[in-house]
Amino acid sequence: MNAPTITRTAAVRAVGLSKSYGEGEAAVRALDGVHTEFMGAAFTAIMGPSGSGKSTLMHCLAGLDTATSGLVYLGDTELTGLSDRELTELRRHRIGFVFQAFNLLPVLTAEENMLLPMRLGGVDPDPEWMAEIVGRLGLTERLGHLPHELSGGQQQRVAVARALLPRPDVIFADEPTGNLDSRSGTEVLELLRSSVREFGQTVVMVTHDPVAASYSDRVVLIADGRIAGEIDRPTTDSVIETMRELGARAC
Repeated sequence: MNAPTITRTAAVRAVGLSKSYGEGEAAVRALDGVHTEFMGAAFTAIMGPSGSGKSTLMHCLAGLDTATSGLVYLGDTELTGLSDRELTELRRHRIGFVFQAFNLLPVLTAEENMLLPMRLGGVDPDPEWMAEIVGRLGLTERLGHLPHELSGGQQQRVAVARALLPRPDVIFADEPTGNLDSRSGTEVLELLRSSVREFGQTVVMVTHDPVAASYSDRVVLIADGRIAGEIDRPTTDSVIETMRELGARAC
């Protein structure tokens, strides 16, 4: 397979993004005028204290939640201007998701689960691409197994394959190692890392884990619904130290 063409343009960006829940005095401002961008063919982690707005930011960027104000762009497409139907189509074809809970249907085999979004969209997978992904993820002998017949790490690999198969513009991963032991978690992080390096994939991951964040190219920090800084080429130690400083400033 030819090496991917690496681009360094913004795959996803937020402009003045705000999100509030509730009304009046009970309103909670989860995002407060966020400006940020996530480059293509790169692995970016979003980190922040509990309640900082990191998951809300990811959900708005992925079109899973609507912003109160501001704009979200996927490439040149403005998500905040799309109808519900248009958003559904966009998520199906241009966005991949990997969640903490795997989100596999128990009555479908591993192969059926990984192909389900494409089947719903009336799209057939590229056989060569599917063989490449399945082989790389070590799932060739597991395609006929039901989720309960797979380990947690294998189930998350099925979820990663499901996200990769449509060749999306970006994969959003929400605490993808949260339900895994350390060995399985490392495998999943290495798979996400290699999808960027070898396939030119764009990955945006929400995590609270400094070790997981160290697999990324860049960490975007958020606190109190606002961007609080970033870390380029993060290491576990640099993330721990920066998060400690961020927590101290919040006290």
